[in-house]
Amino acid sequence: MPWDPAPAPGADGGRDPERRTGSDGARRGAGVRTSRVGIVRGLWGASHPGPTLVVSALALALGLAVSLEAWRLVLLTLAVFAGQLSVGISNDAFDAVRDHAVGRRDKPIARGDIRVGQASSAAFTALAAALLLSAPLGWRMLALHALVLGSAWSYNAGLKATSASIVPFLLSFGAFPSLATLSAPDPAVAAGWAWIAGAAFGAAVHLTNVLPDLDDDARTGIRGLPHRLGGRVSATMAAIAVVGGAVAVLLGPTDGDISTIPPLSWIFFTGVVAVAVVTVIRALVRPPGRILFRLVMGAALLLAAQLVASGSALAA
Repeated sequence: MPWDPAPAPGADGGRDPERRTGSDGARRGAGVRTSRVGIVRGLWGASHPGPTLVVSALALALGLAVSLEAWRLVLLTLAVFAGQLSVGISNDAFDAVRDHAVGRRDKPIARGDIRVGQASSAAFTALAAALLLSAPLGWRMLALHALVLGSAWSYNAGLKATSASIVPFLLSFGAFPSLATLSAPDPAVAAGWAWIAGAAFGAAVHLTNVLPDLDDDARTGIRGLPHRLGGRVSATMAAIAVVGGAVAVLLGPTDGDISTIPPLSWIFFTGVVAVAVVTVIRALVRPPGRILFRLVMGAALLLAAQLVASGSALAA
């Protein structure tokens, strides 16, 4: 899935890494050439480890929810993990010049820990591994995973700077539940309500995770949909999207029959709505920032748990 986390505070106050002293830069350059451990560490940092692990864990949970056999579950999880590595590392490779320009000290390439060429090679290797791991699960799963990853890479390659920046998130996350259902012995795409829930999750992620980056992005010409909408509108729309996804998961498995909805689903739904309301109130009374991202992600993770809890109903 596409994911572009906000920067962490820089230890040097956000100085441009290209302004370091020559001796410092030389030492770092030598380290890149000689330390394989340093390269691996840099590539792991460039992969956006948090989102990579969260999305991989979600794939594992969805696989368990649809009762995949052990070997299928392992392949699904590893394929998604490799795919997320490719998305995260390619994102940093594409953004290397921009990250240097704004002094992103949290990015391994901008710090000089790894080179763009090393990141690009690793990203393509991870992409190939993701597709190879998907192949034994069937051509349908392979084709959909290729589509999901192609969508994510298109965001990294340039769509992030356009008004269509949300499209890869809607497509990749919307299709995500189907990666699990298509990995089953009798493959089937996920139910329509699961697509809606996944797309809502993706929309919420995109609309909020760039909020702390708005000023830096503006200086380097990045004007995706959240930048055009503004922080408050983006956060409010993200909260509404998550609630819409929660409604879909609440009513979808029961065909709208409220009387048959299990108590656990109501608990998850109530949690999503409560966090969404807090998010909207905060967005209206305070400047947008990282706290809004955390609130929306909390609601989105509750939505993901609600989706996993639906179990076998995921298949259309």
